[in-house]
Amino acid sequence: MVEQSAGESKRHTPARPIRVPELMWKAYGRVCERLDTDRTNDLLGHMKARVLEHGTDADKADLARAEQELSERRARKGGRPAQS
Repeated sequence: MVEQSAGESKRHTPARPIRVPELMWKAYGRVCERLDTDRTNDLLGHMKARVLEHGTDADKADLARAEQELSERRARKGGRPAQS
């Protein structure tokens, strides 16, 4: 997989496809809905927790910069979309 340069990542948040069985994806979506979240936010929370628990100082610094980037993006776009 080709890594993006810092300038490219500033334009948009790239999609990261993963392979998941359809039934698992649907079940996960229903669980997230019951938990009043969505798959994206749930997965982001899981990734953040893993980095905080197991990451090096450099990993945690990257996480802090990534969270700042997400915050700036959401501010430009009017925040997170309303959850239904």
